[in-house]
Amino acid sequence: MERLRFATVWLGGCAGCHMSFLDLDEFLIDLAARVELVHSPIADLKQYPAGVDLCLIEGAVCNEDHVELLHTIRKHTRLLVSFGDCAVTGNVPSMRNVLGAKNADQVLQRAYVEAAENNPVKPRRDGILPPLLPRVLPVHALVKIDYNLPGCPPPADRIKAFLLHLLDNAPALQGAQLKFG
Repeated sequence: MERLRFATVWLGGCAGCHMSFLDLDEFLIDLAARVELVHSPIADLKQYPAGVDLCLIEGAVCNEDHVELLHTIRKHTRLLVSFGDCAVTGNVPSMRNVLGAKNADQVLQRAYVEAAENNPVKPRRDGILPPLLPRVLPVHALVKIDYNLPGCPPPADRIKAFLLHLLDNAPALQGAQLKFG
């Protein structure tokens, strides 16, 4: 039996959803028999591949790099899941939205200058910091999402039940006809 191509992605968030995913413990062995992990911060794979069957996206969309990656993911993935409250609603990362649409400079000033103990300066070279978006967004604000898996983070038993349901029942994962994006 051919294994499904499975990916996880981490945008703007705390990695709690990925930690909860790792709490699947022994079920990860069973899952590995059914899926091929083709992209994940857990595996430190850099480029998002084509032909992904299922992707869990953790985190909110905070910067221009996230936007670009998100569009690549949607183009190359059959089923896309907002994984955790940051991806579903923006949650904690979107707290900076209360500062207003021109908050990026304020956020960077606070993080790199005011809160620094050593070397209080914002990185100045291009390419060091991706440009922040005016507002932090949930994933569905930019691309079509097929499923939401809420929680902060979703507990391992909920992740397991969700994955088993998808792997056993999702029509988009059952047929041989691939349809992406």
